[in-house]
Amino acid sequence: MPQTRLTGSRIRERRISRGVRQADLARSVGISPAYLNLIEHNRRRIGGKLLVDLARELGVEPTQLAEGAGQALVTGLTAAVARMPDTGVVETDRVEEFAGRFPGWAGLVTAQSQRIEELERVIETLSDRLTHDPHLAASLHEVISTVTAIRSTSAILAETEDIDPDWQVRFLRNIREEAQRLSSSAEGLVSYLDAGAEAQEMQVSAADDLAAFVERAGYNFPALERPVAGEGELAILLDGAGELRDRGARDLARRMLVRYLSDARAMPEAAFRTTLATTGGDPARVAHGFGVPLDAVLRRMASLPAEEGDATCGLVVCDGSGTVTLRKGIEGFPLPRFGAACPLWPLYQSLSRPAQPVEALVEMPGQEPKVFRCRAVSLPRPSSTFSLPPVNEATMLIEPVDPQGAAGAPVLPVGASCRICPRETCPARREPSILGARS
Repeated sequence: MPQTRLTGSRIRERRISRGVRQADLARSVGISPAYLNLIEHNRRRIGGKLLVDLARELGVEPTQLAEGAGQALVTGLTAAVARMPDTGVVETDRVEEFAGRFPGWAGLVTAQSQRIEELERVIETLSDRLTHDPHLAASLHEVISTVTAIRSTSAILAETEDIDPDWQVRFLRNIREEAQRLSSSAEGLVSYLDAGAEAQEMQVSAADDLAAFVERAGYNFPALERPVAGEGELAILLDGAGELRDRGARDLARRMLVRYLSDARAMPEAAFRTTLATTGGDPARVAHGFGVPLDAVLRRMASLPAEEGDATCGLVVCDGSGTVTLRKGIEGFPLPRFGAACPLWPLYQSLSRPAQPVEALVEMPGQEPKVFRCRAVSLPRPSSTFSLPPVNEATMLIEPVDPQGAAGAPVLPVGASCRICPRETCPARREPSILGARS
């Protein structure tokens, strides 16, 4: 509960609200006005019979004076201050006093802070959709093209005096057809936008289908963990995947599952967990022990479900262009749906240093910044011909880290993508943030 040393502030607020003079209240409980003044300014602790007497005279329960505002309200105000660190001097040492004296205003500030946080999350999602959603971009382009066609045709009819009747009929028919097309396109676009939260998860490409498939499974496929797993298990998984809507998505998913099966055969779960424990969780030593590439170990670490007391790991894989081809999300580390991620991620640093592991502690911004350990490596993908240049693929494992455990270690500030990253002074920024100028 809040500290009882601020009971005096609540006594003073209650007395003033009831219109009672300090001298009168002091006389009614048998103390001097000077002593009551010290109490009201939190310079004297109070309790026992005196607190009961004051509460009786003020018409409240003693606990209301002693306990004041709930801890949740105080915590909410503290969080609101943390969200806006650059608003000037804030008397953080008087948060409890403010909550106790003005609980209504304190509740309003807390509610507004929570609402701002919710709206920022909505902005992040909408920004990602507006910037990178191919379906939305195509729909808007079609609407604009149709409007332009109607405008051009109507301008000809309006500005030309002598039009052949046959041509006039053709122009009018074109306007009607384009208007019907515009109506259909607009209805489809409105339906897509009105889908709201559901549209945030709408699958619009084969890669998006694969992401939905991986997300549903948590990048863990128990059927492929069995020693006898093979083509039969692959076929069952693909046939039961409603997220894979076309052949392209099924091909992507099949390649991902074949690689998963290969990793599981090379590093069986029981042996892998044992080796991971004996090596202190060092992926390089695990790779050496199993005789497999380092990226296979990173994928394997992300694929296994977390045991009791352990945290789950995230995974991101991108090709040489930087396009994310596989992602497994982790709380606190947002992954952009359509690429355009933060170029400071070790994932992208590894592309310029093929075969050399890259490791870094990174900090994601937020009300409570979170720290993660990211391990990445870029390796060439197998090629079946000598005529093509090597194509690298980067893999990054994301592990949550206790901020206290990372104290003193260098931490790299990163973000999700520039449009929703508040780090305005970042040297890698390529476009302004829609969240405003905050450090």
